[in-house]
This record gives sequence, structure tokens and C-alpha cells, in this order.
Amino acid sequence: MQAKAWISAFRPRTLPLALSCIAMGGFLAAAANAFRWDIFLLCALTTILLQILSNLANDYGDSIHGADHDERVGPSRAVQSGIITKHAMKNALIVFVILCLASGIWLLKISFGTNLKAISFFFGLGILSILAAIAYTVGKKPYGYVGMGDFSVLIFFGLVGVLGSLYLFTQSISWDHLLPAMSCGFFSMGVLNINNIRDIESDKKAGKFSLPVRIGRNKAILYHWLLIVGGLICAAAFNILNYSSLIQFLFLVTVPLFVLNGISVSQKKDKELDPYLKQMALSTLLFVVLFGLGILLG
Repeated sequence: MQAKAWISAFRPRTLPLALSCIAMGGFLAAAANAFRWDIFLLCALTTILLQILSNLANDYGDSIHGADHDERVGPSRAVQSGIITKHAMKNALIVFVILCLASGIWLLKISFGTNLKAISFFFGLGILSILAAIAYTVGKKPYGYVGMGDFSVLIFFGLVGVLGSLYLFTQSISWDHLLPAMSCGFFSMGVLNINNIRDIESDKKAGKFSLPVRIGRNKAILYHWLLIVGGLICAAAFNILNYSSLIQFLFLVTVPLFVLNGISVSQKKDKELDPYLKQMALSTLLFVVLFGLGILLG
């Protein structure tokens, strides 16, 4: 029972989204003939550990601040339900911080060797990533409660996730790599937006002022469509700038999935939205795979 509770608290359905930005970085590295499996696997491991850390911190923080109350629409949380104690969750956060640091340091060592300047810079990014994962809902002034979650997702699931992982392979990036990074960021923001639209009413009662709480449901739906369209446009722009073959636009196969998601978010209410978080996350991962295959085959 306890093992099942911990696995549930890890929220496995969020992990495909976390891997999407690493996969994008890996595909871009492969297109530059710089891909390495050891770097990719350690990138994936570090990212999964960070995502689990974020999920556990979210479970703990929302229970402390009251966002996980009895009227919450989403899945039951471990601490709020009493299955896992606050003390046990605190200890788990410490364990996962240590695991993130260990995995990240190992990754930097194999990527940069003795290049202390690069190691120091990326170690700083790693510390920021850990702090961002925790501070989203934990602390006296968690930034997720003032509507800054979307900005954080864009930075860490888009720019840092894609460009950072790409640099670990190639030790160089170009300005046009911002475009696929923004695609991953926009789609990841879409997942968060669905979650926040679903929880508008319960978040209001808890004093959690997510972006949908601030701008209202109708504008949040429009914002969702802008994220979907923006992500697709960024991907198309990158391939236009680096055009060699129509196969590069293989990612357009995912357009109906994103359209379905947008329509569903526009029409569904509260608990009915929950399956579309997973659908958006899996659509994003499929988009990344097809985008990557397109640039490799093009």
C-alpha cells in the first residue's frame, strides 16, 4: 500500500512531458552529429529525478498552503489524504535533492571533463532547477501561488531543458535552436494551463492565484490555443530556416491531436479535463519524436 502511494505521488503521467525537452535536445544533437548515449541517458535520469522532486514538493506544498482540500477536483494527493505523512514527504524531498545533485554532477563530469568554467555554470543551472522545483509550492511565498508557474515552465521545460541538454552534447548552440526550445516550452505550458483551468474554483478558495484564476476561464482557453499555435509555428519556422526536405514537416501529423486537445479544453468542465493533461503531455512527446525524425531524415 505504501509503495503504491509513493509511486502515485511520483505522478508517472508527468514524466513523458519532462522527457520531451531532453529528447528534443538529443535529436538536435544527433542532427549535428554530436549525439552520445551516455549523455542522453544521464540527462533523462536527471530530468526524471527533478520532475519527481517537483511533484513531491507540489504535493507537500499544496497540502501546507491549503490548495489540496476536500473540494479539489484533481486526483487525491498523498499528504492531504494522509497516506504519506508530512515528515516522510520532507525526508523524500531531501533524498531526491541528493539524487538530483549526484546524477547532475555525474552528467557534467562526462560532458565537460575538466572544464571547470562550464561545469560551474551548469551546476548553477542545476541548483536553480532544484530551487525552482521546490519553490513552486513550498515556502512562505511560493511563486506558483502568484501566477508565475507558466514563466517557470517556459524557462525550465523549454529553454533550459532543450538548449541546456543540447549544449551538453555539442558545447555550442545557435539562435535558431530557440525555436524548437520554445515549442517544447509552449506545449509544456499548455499542460500546466489545463491543470490550472481544471482547478480554478478550488485554487480561488485556497488563495492560489494561477494565471487562469487571474484572467478567467474564457481568456485561459484563448491562451491555451495561443500556446498550441505558437508551438507549431515555432517548429515550422525552424524547419523553414533549415529547409532541405518536406519530410522535416513530419511533426504536422500531430496537429489533429493538439486541435482535439484545444477543443476539449474549450468544451469540457472541471474533472472532465483531467484526461487531457495526459493527452497533451503524450502529444508533446510524439511531436518531439516526429520533429526529431523529420530533421534527421530531411
